[in-house]
Amino acid sequence: MTDWALAAGGGDQEAADRFVRATYEDVRRFVAYLSADVPGADDLAQETYLRAMSGLARFAGRSCARTWLLSIARRVVIDRHRTAAVRPRTADTADWQGAAERVQPRHLPGFDESVAVFDALHRLDPARRQAFVLTQVLGLSYEEAADAAGCPVGTVRSRVARARRELAGQWRTEPGERVMAAVGPALS
Repeated sequence: MTDWALAAGGGDQEAADRFVRATYEDVRRFVAYLSADVPGADDLAQETYLRAMSGLARFAGRSCARTWLLSIARRVVIDRHRTAAVRPRTADTADWQGAAERVQPRHLPGFDESVAVFDALHRLDPARRQAFVLTQVLGLSYEEAADAAGCPVGTVRSRVARARRELAGQWRTEPGERVMAAVGPALS
């Protein structure tokens, strides 16, 4: 993947295409978890790739390209939060709640479990959630997650351990054992 990024930085269009295809789903999932905006994840992923492609010629390969890309994605989400804080969105309709409910997918397999996991993740401290998602959902090593988060490896390890404990505690106190079955491997 890093070789594709380096080649793309040198102008190789095919390498750029391979790089984007190989990393797109990871970037999209990462920004969806960080932003709490699953429908807007594609827009955030596109913004990530716009920034990455414009800076690809400067990518020196000192770290894994995936780590570099996820750190860009993290900054894109932070910038989106800052923008939203300054300029909150308004609804175009008086019945904004009804409009939001109509566009929510309801008949997808595992929707209830996905919502429960999403809610549980968002109850975590943001730093713990980021470490957990990077290592347990996206499958990054602790070293890669530390690079992406900009903190030491030991900090990532402790954040993941604490996130696991908090998530397990949430599921012990809430009804719905189906949730544990859905994410059990990630917590063991």
